[in-house]
Amino acid sequence: MRNAFAKQLTTIAELDPRIVFLSGDIGNRLFDNFKSKFPNRFYNCGVAEANMNSVAAGLALGGLKPITYTITPFNTTRCLEQIKIDICYHNLPVIFVGVGGGLSYANLGSTHHSCEDLAFLRSIPNLTILCPADPFQVQVLLEKATKLSGPIYIRIGKKGEPVLTDKSEPVEIGKAQTIVQGNSVVILTIGNTLELAINVKENLQQKGIFPSLINIHTLKPFDASLVKKLTKNHSLVVTIEEHSLLGGLFSTVAEQVALQRIEGLTLLPFGTKDIFPQKTGSQEYLRGLFGLTCDNIINQIEATWKETNVHRSSYSH
Repeated sequence: MRNAFAKQLTTIAELDPRIVFLSGDIGNRLFDNFKSKFPNRFYNCGVAEANMNSVAAGLALGGLKPITYTITPFNTTRCLEQIKIDICYHNLPVIFVGVGGGLSYANLGSTHHSCEDLAFLRSIPNLTILCPADPFQVQVLLEKATKLSGPIYIRIGKKGEPVLTDKSEPVEIGKAQTIVQGNSVVILTIGNTLELAINVKENLQQKGIFPSLINIHTLKPFDASLVKKLTKNHSLVVTIEEHSLLGGLFSTVAEQVALQRIEGLTLLPFGTKDIFPQKTGSQEYLRGLFGLTCDNIINQIEATWKETNVHRSSYSH
């Protein structure tokens, strides 16, 4: 995803001279092409991420369109006050990008994990939150983000992610994207868990369960109409996210179910637990510790689906 971001950054900067790029001392070689074309529009702000976002706010007040970029927790948690007061309070057109969202930097320990960013950023007014699922969506959503007038957070993965979405399908900020239309069970996924969700879907199909699969690339503003639509053909809603179950996709869906007073939906969430992992390893290893594996998700969906059907059958009699 980060390579797709760097490529698209250069493309949109060629079209809009107001775009300036601020790096938190990361990706220097990654942005060599940008720097060679726009040497006066690249700022290496060093490991001073809070200051970087305050500088971005000042540049935005001066009529520019700044984009800040560094590892996710350092561009969110470390500078939360600057995001809230300097950028969002003034509703400025600053895009701040977190690379390596979730457990992408798993082997570097909890300082580099970002499983809380969506929760606290979602509560800040004026902020749009985008979580592209693959490199193609990184490019599309970045271009669309530069055309908005307010602050935007873009949470991306790291590197090596495959293109999973159909390039012919429209990607609109604030609208959920249906990948596959099924029945009874629906899987909602956000950001870099789409590949995992696709594997779950394909394995469930082999077991005679044909779920819908929906990609939530925009967490805020959330597509509130989606939840009501789900009640027409689905009774079990599964959420998959590389984020805490507190405050992320599952919480957002549950809030909408409550606010819209929707009955008859069973929610089954998969995400990270409310703990700091005491072990370090690869992203795949930590996903395993949190139950974010294809086998575990399939087993729980099957068990919940059977239980849901039993209850429905008993109720109907």
